[in-house]
Amino acid sequence: MIYHIVIGDMAATPLEAAIAATPEMAGEIVVIKDLLNIGPIQKTEDGQKFSELRSAFWQQVVVNEKNPVVVDDTERILQVSAAMAGNEEAKAWVWVAPWPADICTLLWLTKYLGKYPGRFFAINIAGLPFLDENGKVFYPKNISELQPKEVAKARRLARQVSFAEIEVDTDEWRRLVADNAGIRTLEGGKRIISRSDDFYDGQLLSFCSQQFQKASKIVNQAMSKFNMPTGDLYLGWRLRIMVTKEKLQMLGDTTKALKDFDVKLPSGLLEFGESVTT
Repeated sequence: MIYHIVIGDMAATPLEAAIAATPEMAGEIVVIKDLLNIGPIQKTEDGQKFSELRSAFWQQVVVNEKNPVVVDDTERILQVSAAMAGNEEAKAWVWVAPWPADICTLLWLTKYLGKYPGRFFAINIAGLPFLDENGKVFYPKNISELQPKEVAKARRLARQVSFAEIEVDTDEWRRLVADNAGIRTLEGGKRIISRSDDFYDGQLLSFCSQQFQKASKIVNQAMSKFNMPTGDLYLGWRLRIMVTKEKLQMLGDTTKALKDFDVKLPSGLLEFGESVTT
């Protein structure tokens, strides 16, 4: 039995197709929904569950009173751990791309799966060439970018996570928890740097002007130019935060989707690229 752990529903799609076509990969896909490169990761209360901490964070980001966000990744990984404890043939394969959420998830998982040395595997595609749908070589940033045939080939990259690596990664996750920063960026390899909540605010503001624009337009432009690894919901939340701090003015309803409200720079604030002359 192989537990294929992957970050995000989109990444699970080609993996599912590859497993269906490759008997050697038969197993269960476990999708991690959370993005552990953003938001708090240090529990604030005695007895608080990590899933409760993360759910509370996402409920701030995703305004939806009818269907509040529930993050249950921890509970599902605990189920995997229990299954591995009861079946010595079971293995866990973590599919990792050169993306901060993937690396943060791998570090986090060592707490739960590091207790099964020899059965805890990582498949890291960072810096490796693959073929796209047209047969051209490219270097993917996410598992979702791979064709199913390429995913099947990538299984050969599966390697056991060593004792030393488990120790180092466990300590690294503890460091990140102690930092408890709002943003965690990937600086190559598995090097994660803690950043402040407003790390991407300047890039968002660079697309704002003194004319009202749809929040969705600003977020999409910023993500396209700067390749921000946060997702649009988080960046929309940062726009809302900047409205409360009077760095932006708002028109519309910020409790709805990004397309439902506009933002602009306050009057008198220089637009990006302007300079003061005397």
